[in-house]
Amino acid sequence: MQKRILMGLAAAGMSLMLTGCFNGEQSLTDLSKGTADQNTEVTKDLKKPEEKDMKEVPKADAKEDKKAEAAEETVARQLYLIDANGMVAPQTLELPKTDSKAVASQAMEYLVKGGPVSEMLPNGFQAVLPEGTQILGLNLKDGTMIVDVSKEFKEYDAKDEVKILEAMTHTLTQFENVERVQIWINGHPLDEMPVNGTPIEKGYSRAHGINVQASSEAGNADAQTVTMYFPKEHNSTRYYVPITKQIESGKDNLYSSIINELIEGPALESNAMHVFNTNTELASEPKMDEGVLDIEFTEGVLKSSGDPVIADEVMETLVRTLTQQDKVEAVRVKVKNVETLMNEKGEAYHDPVSKYKYMPAEKL
Repeated sequence: MQKRILMGLAAAGMSLMLTGCFNGEQSLTDLSKGTADQNTEVTKDLKKPEEKDMKEVPKADAKEDKKAEAAEETVARQLYLIDANGMVAPQTLELPKTDSKAVASQAMEYLVKGGPVSEMLPNGFQAVLPEGTQILGLNLKDGTMIVDVSKEFKEYDAKDEVKILEAMTHTLTQFENVERVQIWINGHPLDEMPVNGTPIEKGYSRAHGINVQASSEAGNADAQTVTMYFPKEHNSTRYYVPITKQIESGKDNLYSSIINELIEGPALESNAMHVFNTNTELASEPKMDEGVLDIEFTEGVLKSSGDPVIADEVMETLVRTLTQQDKVEAVRVKVKNVETLMNEKGEAYHDPVSKYKYMPAEKL
């Protein structure tokens, strides 16, 4: 902003002091305390009453500056919360930036009912940890994140026990070097959950599943446990809910089995959306090549006949689901007899779609 000072016969001396903002950083020894304190000191510009000729900052510019400042002070993080149907689902929220050593602790604090997440919960969602729960410390060792919580953690209904485990586990294992979660209460490790006795001595991982759906394939030697993502809507807000079920793979290509299961759609009780056209079929068997899974469909997968567009929710459903499989880093979708496939904005899919497009991840 440029200021213009009109000079008079008797000029008065002016001094403008600017005080910056300082954000304290958390040391390694403060990890157990959770989120680092961020103390911001703000001083107002001093201005004498007679300085009426000084140019004011346009209000529109001031608003833009505030927006830019707010964006710099937050970071997008994925939290697993409970939706209106009682299912655990990820939501990406803008959380205050914190020291890199405290992000996991901050994520846990934002899972507590009545905690800092309360003012930013998406419509229909609720936090999962019992109100009053304090995060006493976290310690990552050989892929296991130990979460030490206060005694208030025990105050939950038995029906919510597995949801709590799923939400904590999936929130923390989004960080690439966290494989499983163990829970302590006031410094004492738990062999089982305190209310309904779910075993957790060896830790809880994504292998246990999330929103586990009963399947007729349970116990089948050829069955594979797979977590699939389906879109849901609540009051016009769309999000993706993970559902774990067992599917029959047999001698077939596992990726083919997963894709055919997606085409069939979710169970009615999940209230999730069926995004594939009924005439969608695979044109060939999917193939893996250096982390990229190549899939070819018939033209039935297209959003509308004769238009080389694949629906955005179809692509996201495929990528979110298939990148849950080991070694699949990205998905390349092709359609038979279509030279260039496009998204709903008319942008061509020249490159494989990475899992990080929809599910950001980082290391602790």
